Amino acid sequence: MSTSELIPIDQILPNKLPIITLVGKPIFPGIFTPIMIGKEPDIQLVEQAISTDGMIGLVLQKDDTDEPSAGNLYQIGTAAKVIKKINLPDGGINIFISTFKRFKVKKYMSKEQPIIAAVTYLDDTNYDTDEVKALTRALISEMKQLSENNPLFSEEMRLNMINIDNPGKIADFIASILNIEKKEQQEILETLDVRERMEKVLIHISKEKELLRIQKKVQAEINEKIEKSQRDYFLREELKAIKQELGMAGDARSSDYQRFREKIDSFNLDGEIKEIVEQELEKFNLMEPSSSEYMVTRNWLDLVCSLPWNTPLSADFDIKHAQKVLEEDHYGLKDVKDRIIEYLAVRKLKRDSRGTILCLVGPPGVGKTSVGRSVARALGKQFFRFSVGGMRDEAEIKGHRRTYVGALPGKIIQGLKLTKSRDPVFMIDEIDKMGISYQGDPSSALLEALDPEQNFSFRDHYLDLPFDISNIFFIVTANTLDTIPRPLLDRMEVIQLPGYVDVEKIEIARHYLIPRSLERNGLAKNQVKYTRDALLAMIDGYAREAGVRNLEKALDKIHRKIAKAIVIENKQEERFVIDKHAVEKYLGKPIFRDDELKRATRPGMAVGLAWTSMGGDTLIIEAVANPGKEGFKLTGQMGSVMQESAGIAYTYVRNIAAQKYNIDAQYFESRQIHLHIPEGATPKDGPSAGITMATALLSLVLGKRIKDRLAMTGELSLTGQVLPIGGLREKTVAAKRNKIKEIIIPAANEKDLDEIPEHVKKGLVFHPVTRMEEVIDIAIGS
Repeated sequence: MSTSELIPIDQILPNKLPIITLVGKPIFPGIFTPIMIGKEPDIQLVEQAISTDGMIGLVLQKDDTDEPSAGNLYQIGTAAKVIKKINLPDGGINIFISTFKRFKVKKYMSKEQPIIAAVTYLDDTNYDTDEVKALTRALISEMKQLSENNPLFSEEMRLNMINIDNPGKIADFIASILNIEKKEQQEILETLDVRERMEKVLIHISKEKELLRIQKKVQAEINEKIEKSQRDYFLREELKAIKQELGMAGDARSSDYQRFREKIDSFNLDGEIKEIVEQELEKFNLMEPSSSEYMVTRNWLDLVCSLPWNTPLSADFDIKHAQKVLEEDHYGLKDVKDRIIEYLAVRKLKRDSRGTILCLVGPPGVGKTSVGRSVARALGKQFFRFSVGGMRDEAEIKGHRRTYVGALPGKIIQGLKLTKSRDPVFMIDEIDKMGISYQGDPSSALLEALDPEQNFSFRDHYLDLPFDISNIFFIVTANTLDTIPRPLLDRMEVIQLPGYVDVEKIEIARHYLIPRSLERNGLAKNQVKYTRDALLAMIDGYAREAGVRNLEKALDKIHRKIAKAIVIENKQEERFVIDKHAVEKYLGKPIFRDDELKRATRPGMAVGLAWTSMGGDTLIIEAVANPGKEGFKLTGQMGSVMQESAGIAYTYVRNIAAQKYNIDAQYFESRQIHLHIPEGATPKDGPSAGITMATALLSLVLGKRIKDRLAMTGELSLTGQVLPIGGLREKTVAAKRNKIKEIIIPAANEKDLDEIPEHVKKGLVFHPVTRMEEVIDIAIGS
């Protein structure tokens, strides 16, 4: 071979190469490209290479690290020659390289920077087949389509692609300009089979075309939306100008703004309220209706404009008219009516609506809610009622923050919006049944609303403006005071509503329940007549509870059956008289019978009086003694306080049995005494059954029955003192209902007898006692 012949460079490539590590993507053979070199070891490598043959190896890093090492490099790279070097101002260099051939690293001579590697060069395989020729045409055709629609492909790139004659180099060139992941590009670099390499590149071109199609579609949709939005904006502005010229109303936003502006100006607000409302109104005026905050602000302004900021307070009421209304609406409840009239009289004298919050407490069905409605009617005020039973979220009272989706004001602000009055009557039902959860404590949220010292500037979370609710007449209802938090109870004036006795129930039925039930069931007022015995039979046999709800249900049942008879049997003109026998015909056998009355029929039994959230109740206490080892057993779901009372009663009876009745201790040591309170499924607690349990135990020990039709209530001390109890009124009503004739009460409760109506006390004999010995004398005898 003569020296004048040209030798291809890839035949004289060196076996050892200094390695420049690449971070972004691999560089393919057959490409002329610039590279920025910034690291000092790489700059030195390039300088050394230029001083010799100018050859370097380009290898891609697996992970992008600042300190590359041989372990973090791929095995296959590209040999390149440095053509030109340009020094940069920051100390780095920019080199122009021409790449030649793939190589594989055989061994690293130096594994840390500067990295030197012994390499072996790789040749393409399977490059001269018909398949490869077909793939070449397909590649060029696909790339032409891709480059026509993509401005990133320059004319120079298109010319280069067409002028490359080697199929492998065409695949390499296309792979280098496609926007694909570096691992996938490295995979193509490592593929020596040209047909396989071209197939991989073709797959990536197809993906790129699909991405380009989606991109164009999205771009077209965005452009269409922008154009439509701009067109709509110009048309709206044009329409607004035309409407102004013609003197027509403007768009929805401007008409809303005008309405809000007029309403807010009429309120004559001042201070913080005026400042915040003005700010929100101006903000609303600048908002686009398509804005996410538009509806939030509009709803808030709508609420502000719906509230009675300066509505005049109700005119002065007539106290005699109020008295008349209360008498018309409710039979009995003298104490309740007197207390309400006193309360109204104070309001009339002071001409000030601020003051106490009334709390009506009593068993279900005694008319607590209807009393609230009557008060509103008596005062000529708007009435708003809501129940807090089972409520666990304080936002129900004080509203949600406006930032939440679907936020609403609390019940108090909602009530003011509905009543459109600054001084309505608000009834809060079932205040004793509120719950507590992770969402807050609604009873604590009510503290501010029900405190006359604070509620003149009540702040709802949604409204977030101080609103004076001190003019609202609050009436709350509960079945029991036990579950109402003490701070909340302190803010209220408690009025007890006792249960009704038979006489009261008859009058309530005649005046209220029967006319209402007849109307509800489509019957004429004179079509059905009840005898007194019939009503008494219903009350005694089907509705012995403290309230009148079950009595009303029984009346409804009778009237439904009468309505059925009228329609089916055509008894339109017939007048129905309901007597004692007809009651059983319509209602079936009585639920309660006289033989079910709680009576002490044998030694070891005593009748006690209890107070429950359903009103007063009678309970029977039973005791038996069984031979065996000494013991004292309690059953009947007694609470801890009641169990302690039973222990005191047992100790007291053992003591008095030995001292007064000479009963040997052997009696107790050889017997197990079992004390039981029937209705074992019902929980019971409290100390007021102390003397009843002691009486039952002593009756057992002495083998004597206690006096018939006698009931008792009182707490017992260990030394035999009878201590006072609560709920005497309800207990007396329960005793009367149970046909009791005599009641033993603590002497300290004698003052409470004045609060019990005469018709309830009628026929009852009360025995006030201070010591247990007196109880024994009355109940068992000496």
